[in-house]
Amino acid sequence: MPLQLVAITLDCPDPLALAAFYQRATGLELHPRSDADFAGLEGEHGLVIGFQRVDDYQAPSWPGQDQPQQLHLCFRIGDEDLDEVETRLREFGAGKPDHQPHGDRARVLTDPVGHPFCISVG
Repeated sequence: MPLQLVAITLDCPDPLALAAFYQRATGLELHPRSDADFAGLEGEHGLVIGFQRVDDYQAPSWPGQDQPQQLHLCFRIGDEDLDEVETRLREFGAGKPDHQPHGDRARVLTDPVGHPFCISVG
């Protein structure tokens, strides 16, 4: 019995704000039933990236484990310039940790509430 992945959900303090960041970054559409407690973006093949409100949310401390990351998203950027995509994402509110383990083919960034994610070429 194969399972079909239909949603990935991130904890956050403000679901609509975090959904707006990822919507700008990915171009995915906001789910019509999104609200202040849960927002979603509709992805390919029905996959939803969800954002749920958590009281007293604490950001991950990547790469340390004082506050574990729980989840790490990876996005392929095709043949776009890695520096340009990073700059655009940082303008949207992404951060860039000092620790960059992937060399020149990928970057680790953090979303506005601290979840780490990677962007990679190819």
